[in-house]
Amino acid sequence: MRTQVLHANNNAVFRIVYHLVLVTKYRRAVLTGPMLDRAREILTVLAVAWDGSLLECSGEGDHLHALLDMPPKVRPSDLVNNLKTVTSRRLREEFPSLRAAYRKAVLWSPSYCLISAGGAPIEILRQYVENQKRPA
Repeated sequence: MRTQVLHANNNAVFRIVYHLVLVTKYRRAVLTGPMLDRAREILTVLAVAWDGSLLECSGEGDHLHALLDMPPKVRPSDLVNNLKTVTSRRLREEFPSLRAAYRKAVLWSPSYCLISAGGAPIEILRQYVENQKRPA
């Protein structure tokens, strides 16, 4: 059995892992493998900017899963808003097919799923995310 890695700052010891699911607008299957790879790169940089880390990222044509290890100072709603905004903008800039798929400047549905991953072992969640049926 693997011991969970704990983080510490001046006044706290913590491990806060979120399982984030973003769904494309109208649940359209517009994401491709290269788009998911690029989303992983973007999310990795953003997570570090929030003093956290991206543990895993994958998805299917109509949604993306990300496991994020974040510090307690991060407000989840602010984090998700930033991740959705930046990934949408950058993916639409870099992949013209995404701009063509929607009339407005949008990629993600306004809703999202954010779950504290404390209830299930991280390795089980990691395997679940890794085993998504990735498009080619």
